[in-house]
Formats: sequence, structure tokens, C-alpha cells
Amino acid sequence: MSDDLLLTPRYGTASLADLLPSVLSCLGVPDATDRLGLALDVDRVCVLLVDGLGAQGLAAHAAAAPFLTGLPDRVIDAGFPSTTATSLTTLGTGLPPGQHGIVGYAMRLPGEERLFNSLRWSLIGEGPKVDARTAFPPDRIQPHRTIFERATAAGIDAVQVAPGYQDGSGLTMAGWRGGGFRTAFSVGDLVDGVLTALSSAPKTLVYTYHSELDTTGHARGPETRAWEFELANVDRIAAEIAARLPARAALIVTADHGMVELRTPIDFDTHPHLSTDVTALGGEPRARHVYTDAPTTVADTWRGVLGADFAVRTREQAVTAGWFGPHVTAEAAARIGDLVVVARGDGGVVRSGAEPLQSMMRGHHGGLTAAELRVPLRIHRA
Repeated sequence: MSDDLLLTPRYGTASLADLLPSVLSCLGVPDATDRLGLALDVDRVCVLLVDGLGAQGLAAHAAAAPFLTGLPDRVIDAGFPSTTATSLTTLGTGLPPGQHGIVGYAMRLPGEERLFNSLRWSLIGEGPKVDARTAFPPDRIQPHRTIFERATAAGIDAVQVAPGYQDGSGLTMAGWRGGGFRTAFSVGDLVDGVLTALSSAPKTLVYTYHSELDTTGHARGPETRAWEFELANVDRIAAEIAARLPARAALIVTADHGMVELRTPIDFDTHPHLSTDVTALGGEPRARHVYTDAPTTVADTWRGVLGADFAVRTREQAVTAGWFGPHVTAEAAARIGDLVVVARGDGGVVRSGAEPLQSMMRGHHGGLTAAELRVPLRIHRA
């Protein structure tokens, strides 16, 4: 069941899951493998993740980012779904989604009627108030050892520099537990925090996160002048860090996903047929988890409504295709929709009633097109 428009993530050879294991290898961790062939002879590494910076978007606006586009051009794959919660956990664990288990923005946990929002670490919808960090411990939802835990055990100082809301959040504890945290109050504070953390020990691994490009793309669209202006700000951040790196250090710039302009949405909440026999709708517009007790019937209905612009796959087909990685645990499989629906073109399945803000966004991601899946890997050595 091949599909020329939908790519299969290159787990194991050229994906976000391979980046930090490769960095650990370069920093001398014995059980780590340089899967990406980085071959960096360094003692300090900063990984700057720019939310929403797709490789195609960077290439299309190269003039706005002269520093980044002046570095050697390399591209890796975010993974599936190409969304922030999944990708940050993929990066932080060095594992594909089928192993770490954060298989989407909104997913069903076995035994729960309400969907679980993995980005906000909370249950979605009306019902009893739940302390999600207690009810859904991050180390149970994602039980594997993180890259930070591996780095710390090897004597490497591991530090996250990010907005304060990420300090101790469920998602951070799932994918990034085991290291230190320094709050970044502004862009200038982020740059200073990175440089301070890089000099904190003889060997350091710093992970830092910047969100404004993604925010701009969602609100205004990834093909707008506003997005290009924000890309110029990202380029300056990277250039400022690079110019001040200590000796034997490297800056690696990558992203969690790209983005596409949503031009032909289909509304699940108003369509007369899409909700029939569907018990819950997870994921996001470009990559939906459809939970149902009648997958064959619902698949036929959705294919008839959505047409050739969407791929409708059963859970088994999506797993077999390798979308979630070469190995999918039983726990992760139970969270994947009975059907997985992915947009091929410029459409998406929105929910104007249940997800009004998301439905109004112009820029979206989550799917397997090159614009969403391919992300840059740009490296600067001090």
C-alpha cells in the first residue's frame, strides 16, 4: 500500500530519534552509537529545537536566515505524527513513537473514556477534575530511560533551557527527566542561559527550545511575511549562540516538524456522516486517531467522504507501514486509533465545536508530507 505523497520516517538512519544518541556517542558515552555519522570531536553540545521549522520552509525563505542556510545542508525526519509532543519525546528519549508511546497530540489511554492531551498532560472534555501528573505519572506513560538520564549517568552535565511552563511539566518529565532546568524568560535570557549552561562542566549537553515560529505559523500561516520575519529572529538567535560558543563546542539546530497552510478543511462536528460509529476523535486535523468499534464501516465512510486527499489506514496497516517506528510496543499500540487518517494535500479534519481555536488556525502539521516531516539538521562547530 505505497503512497508517493506520504513519506515513511527514516527511523534508525536519519530521524529525530537518532540525533541525541549520536550526540552522546560524540561525547564519549560507551553504549551510544553515532547513527547519523556526526563525527563531532567535542565536549559540549547545544541542541536548539525551533518549533515549526520545516526543511522546506527554511529553504523557501533562505534569504531571511543567512546564518542557518550558510551551514552544511542536511535533513532528517521528525517522525509520526509530526507534532510537538511526539517529537519532543522522540528527541528526548532517542526512541520512535512506537516505543516511547506518545503517539499523538490527543490519544486514548486504555481504561479512560476521555482522551489524553499529551502536550498539556491533561484529560480532554468535561468530567471529574483529575490531577493528571498523579493519575498519569510521566514515568509510567513513558517508562524508558531518557537521553538526559543516560548523559547524567555518564558524567555529562545535562541542562534544559526553556520557558518556565515546561519546568516539571508532565511532558518534560516524560521525555527529559534526569537533568537540570534553567528558565528562559526572554530570547536574550535563552541565549545567555545556553551559554552559561555550556560552561557549567567539562562535558555538557544543553537542550533549548524556541516556540515563536510555530506560533506565528499557526496564527498567520507558514507562507506569510510574518513567518519570514520570525524566521529572521530565529536565525539571529542561532547566530548569537554560535558566535559565543566555548572551545570544543557545537551548536545543532533542528525542529520538531514543518507546517502547511490548511486550505480545504472538513468539519467533523458538522458533517452528517463522519461521526457515525466514532467513539472518539484524537490526534489533530492533519493526522487523526479515529477510535471506533466498527473500523471497517467507519473506514469505508471516511474514504467515501474524504476521497483521495486523505489516507485512511487501520491501526495494523499504519503499524506495518512503519509510521510509528520499526517496533511498536503493546502499550503504544493500544493508544493508536483503530483508524489513522492522514492528509495528503492541503486539507484536514477540523472540529469547529470541540476544537474552535485549532479549527481557526491557518498553519497545521502532523502528517507525513515532506513539508511536515522533513526538518533541518544544521551544525556549527566552535
